[in-house]
Amino acid sequence: MTRFKQVRHLSIAIERTPRDVYAYASNPENMPAWAAGLGHGISRAGEHWEVHTPQGTLAMRFAPQNDYGVLDHTVTLPDGAEVYVPLRVLANGGGSEVIFTLYRQPEMDDAAFARDAGMVEKDLAALKTHLEK
Repeated sequence: MTRFKQVRHLSIAIERTPRDVYAYASNPENMPAWAAGLGHGISRAGEHWEVHTPQGTLAMRFAPQNDYGVLDHTVTLPDGAEVYVPLRVLANGGGSEVIFTLYRQPEMDDAAFARDAGMVEKDLAALKTHLEK
């Protein structure tokens, strides 16, 4: 029997076309402007990207460019553990809906899971603010 992880789907409506949102959010170099919860100082390192955080350097691999709004990525933590992050841009009327799926990691207690969800919500709000200004 498969054991499922606890999950939260966090979303935000953005008054820009899915094409505009995807074009901006799919460029890893734009992440420091809106994804402060991730870290700072992203740079290309061969086939992946590196993000510098207080916990160490994280490696990130992104889904290939696509026409479906898929922004999934995998984050490799300093200890080698990998975290899969589903992220989508969907059409919502004349604008967009950005949906982030947050999986609770095995070692997370309730407070850490809530803290991560709060950081994601702040990042999504920053993305909205940046794209709607």
